[in-house]
Amino acid sequence: MNVENDHSEEDTPERSADEAENHLPVPAPDPALTVSRKRLAGSATCLNCGTVLQGPFCHYCGQPDKNFLRFFPVLLRELMEDFLDFDSRFMRTMKPLLFIPGKLTRDYLDGRRFRYTPPLRLYLFTSIACFFLATLFTSDVIQIDANSDKSDGASSGVQIDEIDSPKVAEAISRLDPKTREEVEKALEGVKQAPEETEPEVETISINGKPWDRETNPLIIGWMPDWVNNWINDEIEQSPQKGKQIEENPDLIKDKVFDVLPATMFVLLPIVALLFKFWYLFAKKYYVEHLIFALHNHAFIFVMLLIGILAGAVAEWADPAGQGFLTRLADWIEIAIMCWIPLYLLISLKRVYRQGWAMTLAKFSVIGISYTILLALTTAFVALLSFVLL
Repeated sequence: MNVENDHSEEDTPERSADEAENHLPVPAPDPALTVSRKRLAGSATCLNCGTVLQGPFCHYCGQPDKNFLRFFPVLLRELMEDFLDFDSRFMRTMKPLLFIPGKLTRDYLDGRRFRYTPPLRLYLFTSIACFFLATLFTSDVIQIDANSDKSDGASSGVQIDEIDSPKVAEAISRLDPKTREEVEKALEGVKQAPEETEPEVETISINGKPWDRETNPLIIGWMPDWVNNWINDEIEQSPQKGKQIEENPDLIKDKVFDVLPATMFVLLPIVALLFKFWYLFAKKYYVEHLIFALHNHAFIFVMLLIGILAGAVAEWADPAGQGFLTRLADWIEIAIMCWIPLYLLISLKRVYRQGWAMTLAKFSVIGISYTILLALTTAFVALLSFVLL
């Protein structure tokens, strides 16, 4: 007995050390990242796989311990909250996205991800909302009065018709002979004015000669035949498309907004490559640069969204453009234009953690490179929109 007691006393420190290693203190969970108790089913084991639960989610299969057998209005509200995610993750994402440059990307790379909206979902939501409202509120920005020339012609036609009217003849007859002769000569000149001729259509010249589909087509030697045929088809249809755009500018605008979102999405991997190139020795994976690009583009879309809404509200409430709302919208636009580059600079400093001198230098070269890339993308979108018209 004594031997056993001695062994038990000797084993006690070892067991306590093992227990101390196996049972480390667990930090208290963040209440903002857990499920409220009233929404839990209160099961001791997972209802899906039978695993003993240690929290609101099963650590084996991932099923939440939620009770869906409740009053339908309450259940519907909770389902909408989970679907829209405005009650928690989305609202927690907006504050660092708008006001704390680089924090969203830094937290995401450091593993604090669940509390925020995923970068790709955030980018898709903000880009779709921005382009949708831009299409909605810029429908009347470009206006061409197609009837202006016709109205002028109509008014001049009325004046010419009135020249031969009895009232004009009677008024002329009352003038003195000299004045009457001058007025009659002037009226004859108006009657004999040359008719308006249609403006000459500019044609494309190939090898110093006007383009012609049969006799002088555009042929690029290193291109396949189907590409050359497609190019000549577009040249042939370009005058008609130009006339359609002149008559209805909304055609090209709508087509641009159809093509632009997809083009910007395709541009993202190239932007991430741009960051990868300028931070080649930063020991970061490509996906880290891609997440940074997603967050920064989402920020820009939200800023543009705020500017569009401010301008639309000011135009609706103050059509004359002289009131307080118009001045407020102007100040908001100025603040946005100042905050965007400052935000991008600070986020670059916070995420890549280099000195200010190096950050400013790289911010300048990245800005120039991105501007060139954006200009090429804009030209491509305009050309593609014209082709798809």
